[in-house]
Amino acid sequence: MAVLSWLAEQRIQEAMRSGEFDNLPGHGKPLELEDLSGVPEELRMSYMIMKNAGLLPEEVTLRAECVTLEGLLLACHNSGGEDNIERRKELQGQLSLKRLRLQMLIQERGLESSAAYPDYGDKLRARLAGMEE
Repeated sequence: MAVLSWLAEQRIQEAMRSGEFDNLPGHGKPLELEDLSGVPEELRMSYMIMKNAGLLPEEVTLRAECVTLEGLLLACHNSGGEDNIERRKELQGQLSLKRLRLQMLIQERGLESSAAYPDYGDKLRARLAGMEE
């Protein structure tokens, strides 16, 4: 194995000397690493696979929608007015439906009994609400 590592290092050094790495995208810029600290270690691989495939679990989407609706409700409460009363009722109804669907999904998938889910769920809620730890 040491021979393969040495050979790989020699090829990398040779490519660097010949300038093969000079025009790569992002050259000279810091790497944008994914922060997975809020994802339990045992879920990270599956999370990255799903994220890279453009798939998000429905509960993640629902949580994000709930946070958005909560923000809209707060904005309606802060601005007052007759038009906002109807809008608040509409938003509250949408939020209630989303929360109900989310609770049903959590129960259907048995997530409330998962050891990792409560901790992950709290971190996910905080991140979606913009209160990263």
